[in-house]
Amino acid sequence: MTRLLTLVVAMTVLTWLSIIVASTLRSKGDVKLAIGNRDNLPEPTPLAARADRAAKNTLENFILFSALAVAALAVAPASTQVLLGAQIFFWARVVYLPIYYLGIPGVRTLVWAMGVAGLGVIAAALLTLP
Repeated sequence: MTRLLTLVVAMTVLTWLSIIVASTLRSKGDVKLAIGNRDNLPEPTPLAARADRAAKNTLENFILFSALAVAALAVAPASTQVLLGAQIFFWARVVYLPIYYLGIPGVRTLVWAMGVAGLGVIAAALLTLP
């Protein structure tokens, strides 16, 4: 498996974990509530609400990352610039989640922007291919 594909798999796991954390916090650890149809969820705590927003943001950004990674795998699977962008994106997302959970808005936005910059590095690599 290429290093880029490894990052896609790792990002898939990170995205899934962010969704699980948000769901667990929202259901307050009540397994019956978590596996039910969730018609009567309690109001989210501030942490649960942040975790839900972080999971949604992670999913949205994962879609963009996946599209760029698939394009890169098709035309430039060995590009060091693509790999660098993917690494920047992935590690920014790893840092982003706990910062969002802790509710640190300025730092959260900066780390998010670093992840977007990683996507930009990938896109630039693809757009400059001969």
